[in-house]
Amino acid sequence: MDTDFARITLGDIEILKVEEVRGPFGQPGELFPGIDDAWRAHEEWLAPDFQDPDSGQVLAAVQAWVLRVGGRTIVVDPGVGNGRERPGTPHFSGLDTDFPQRLARAGVRPEDVDVVVNTHVHGDHVGWNTRAQDGSWVPTFPNATYLVPRADHDYYGPDGAARTPHDNHRFLFADSIAPVVEAGQAVLWEGDAYRIDEGLVLEPAPGHTPGSSVLRLASGADRAVFVGDLLHSPAQFAAPTCSSAMCVDRAESAASRVRVLRRAADERELVIPAHFPGPVAAEIRREGSGFAVSRWQ
Repeated sequence: MDTDFARITLGDIEILKVEEVRGPFGQPGELFPGIDDAWRAHEEWLAPDFQDPDSGQVLAAVQAWVLRVGGRTIVVDPGVGNGRERPGTPHFSGLDTDFPQRLARAGVRPEDVDVVVNTHVHGDHVGWNTRAQDGSWVPTFPNATYLVPRADHDYYGPDGAARTPHDNHRFLFADSIAPVVEAGQAVLWEGDAYRIDEGLVLEPAPGHTPGSSVLRLASGADRAVFVGDLLHSPAQFAAPTCSSAMCVDRAESAASRVRVLRRAADERELVIPAHFPGPVAAEIRREGSGFAVSRWQ
């Protein structure tokens, strides 16, 4: 079995997970301030898939989703990318992975990709928007339309409000966002929704970043929602008001998370987060003030 991949079919849509990197990303209390009690209550089943049993650190993966629907190929959240300068996240700096070869093994050629979705503008969701060529960054997918939330483009762009002491946002905007905009391949979407096709719709879910979004899928009787970074760990099902330390507005992120998860539970949408290692999607139900997993996919 090739652990770099996972495959799900929902209605007429084939979904393929292509993993870039995985590993420990920090202690629970550091990544999710205030989650310690809820984490301890669920620690028994979080290990070994979502927590390293030796170090206690949260385990996570960076992975892209490839959707094949109606003859089109769509890539959602294309990872970190190789050769990036990320002083604020050293484990993402200077990567040299075989992610392009993994895409090829999955049957995905860059020129065949029609749409690239960035659920938000963080370095581990936009990196493979581009690749290095002759000292410049050029679009990895030459025929694709790149969907970028305008709110994030404006916030992290040169004239935006984002400020960090380590310049991560300046670097990632310059190497992974500006080149696709300058190539004329970007659509900066805004408003209540952006419809990709009949069964795929982007909707705002702000808080993690100003433009954070979720991608809703409907095909036949099947429903799913790609929630991006609304969730980094399944412990947040039980404690949905606990936001990550990486959220720009933790209260707004919590409100978005609760709203999206309530709909997922009520409408039986399969929840597909960006960073879960091991089991990558879950059916959930309401339980007390939070949610519980009814079934892993």
